[in-house]
Amino acid sequence: MELLVAYGDDPAGSNMARHLARGMEPSGGVYKGRHYDLAVIESPAISADWLDGTYGYDGYVFLSRHAAESGRLALTCHSTGNFAVARFGGNDRQVAVPHPHLQKAYLRALKRRESEFPGFEITIEATHHGPTAIPKPSMFVEVGTTEEQWNDGALCAAVADIVDGAMSSKPAGAPVAVCFGGTHYPAKFTAELLGGDHALGTVVPRHALGDVDQELFGHIMAQNRQATAALLDWRGMGKHKQKILGMLESTELEVVKV
Repeated sequence: MELLVAYGDDPAGSNMARHLARGMEPSGGVYKGRHYDLAVIESPAISADWLDGTYGYDGYVFLSRHAAESGRLALTCHSTGNFAVARFGGNDRQVAVPHPHLQKAYLRALKRRESEFPGFEITIEATHHGPTAIPKPSMFVEVGTTEEQWNDGALCAAVADIVDGAMSSKPAGAPVAVCFGGTHYPAKFTAELLGGDHALGTVVPRHALGDVDQELFGHIMAQNRQATAALLDWRGMGKHKQKILGMLESTELEVVKV
């Protein structure tokens, strides 16, 4: 059983949680469901490294708002982690255990209903922010990008229904890949998730490749034990391409250039 989590002061997360809770039974501080439970917490989701010690579920999906300085409208999802100093929750140089198969199921379901979200980009984001210390698979599902969208009850309800569908079905067991390169909104990796064979684990963007040393690389591999491949945005790796290739030689991962 997995737990959906929303921070009470996050308008988008609260709107999604409120919609889903209508069909659930409150019990012991959580809402009980058939395929998952739901909790609304009193502290920010990005700092919820304590979550598994309190709730003890098999995995966690955070319902959240998405913000971007560009103002571009986006519906996103991503794994969490910090490749350098933790500026927004979690611990320095630590990545969480990703949730690759559920992420793939969710984003594909979202894409199938794309016509319901005119003007929105459907994309994953590179791995970023906390929490990072939860020892179970986790991911963020986000509605962006301004207060207007966060407080749009119909929009949040539509996204919540797609989350419900993904959580209520058994995701296919696609091969998992760790990703290196690209931008914060990695178009090639989003395309792979939507139309390719792989589900995605940790996504290390180009701007973070300089922070990856052997110690951090080993940690990333340990958190992605399901992975059988490494996807490389070949043109989006910059000067650290050979360093990452060298590190990958010490693994049994298939290296795939995209």
